[in-house]
Amino acid sequence: MTELTLTFSVTDLQRYPQRAEPARQLLADSGLGMDCDIHWMVEARRGGELVGCAGLVDNVIKCVAVSEKLRGENLSARLLSEVQNLALSHGYFHLFLCTRPCNRERFQRSGFWPVAQSGENAILMENTPRGIQRYCQSLSAFRQPGTHIGAIVMNANPFTKGHRYLVEQAAFSCDWLHVFVVREDASFIPFADRLAMVKNGVSGLPNVTVHPGSDYVISRATFPAYFLKDTGKVQRAWSEIDVLIFRDAIAPALGITHRFVGSEPFCKITRQYNQKLHSLLRGYITVVELPRIKADGQAISASEVRRLLKTEQFSRLRDIVPETTFTHLVARYAAAKIVVA
Repeated sequence: MTELTLTFSVTDLQRYPQRAEPARQLLADSGLGMDCDIHWMVEARRGGELVGCAGLVDNVIKCVAVSEKLRGENLSARLLSEVQNLALSHGYFHLFLCTRPCNRERFQRSGFWPVAQSGENAILMENTPRGIQRYCQSLSAFRQPGTHIGAIVMNANPFTKGHRYLVEQAAFSCDWLHVFVVREDASFIPFADRLAMVKNGVSGLPNVTVHPGSDYVISRATFPAYFLKDTGKVQRAWSEIDVLIFRDAIAPALGITHRFVGSEPFCKITRQYNQKLHSLLRGYITVVELPRIKADGQAISASEVRRLLKTEQFSRLRDIVPETTFTHLVARYAAAKIVVA
C-alpha cells in the first residue's frame, strides 16, 4: 500500500479560536462535536484539504476524526503519533483518551489500553498497559488496618461546614477514612487551594488521610464528551466509568468497605451520580448517604459560598464554612478595602 502524502500542522486554539472551524466541520461530518476546552489541534492535510484532526487538552486526547474517504488508510494511527509527540513536547507522558467502544481495537493498535468501559457508550483508555496498576500500588502504601474503611470523593469548591460534617460522621463510624479531592482545575477555586482547605479543615481528625485526586478520579467538567451528543449519555458514561474505576481499582488498593456521600437537594447531576454509586457498588461497597446540615434553614452548599464570595459577603460566609476555610478565602479573595471582623 502506498503511504499517503500528508502534511501535519498544530494550531493553538486557545490563542486562535477562530481557526477551529475547519476541524469543527470535519468532526461534524463524522457525527462528532468539538469540546470547548481543546488547547492544541493537530491537523492532517492532503493537497491542502483537511482530512484528519486530533485535539489535546493537557494529557487528554480528544476530538479525533478522519475524513470518510481516507478511512482504512491508517491515518488515525499517524494522527495519534503526531499528537503524542506534541504532548511529549509539553511534558505530558501519560496520556488518556475516551472513545466509543467500537473503536477499541483501532486505538489498541496505536498503543492504548482500556481502563474502564460504560456499556456501549464510552471506553476510557491510556497509553500504558500498567498505568492504573502503578497508581493502585502507590495507594496501597496508605492502606490502614480495620474492618470499616471509608472513602469520600469531593470537589470541595470550596470546603464548607457541610463537607466537614460529612468527614466527621464518616471518620467517627470508620477505623480509617480516605478523602480524595478531585484534581482537575475546572472549578472556580484552583485545585491547590481546594486541597489546602480540605487538609486544614480535617487536620484535627486522627484517622483521616487526604489524597490529591488523580487522573483516575474523574471530573465531569473535563470528561471527553465530543462523541456523545445526548447529555444523558454523557452523564451516564462519566458516572459509570468513574464509579467502576473506584470499585475495581481504588477501593481494593486501600481495602475500602464504605463510600460516604452527602444528600443532594440542589443538583440533579449529583443526585444521579449518587444513584449510580448505589447501583454499581451494591454487593461490593456499602454506600452511606448522609443528609446535609443546614444554616438558617437551608442546606449548606458550595455554590452558595461561591455566590457570597463573588458578591463579597464575607460576614455571611462565616456561618457556612469552617474557620480554616474562612481564613483561606479572606486571604485569597477579599479585596484590600474589605475589613473582616
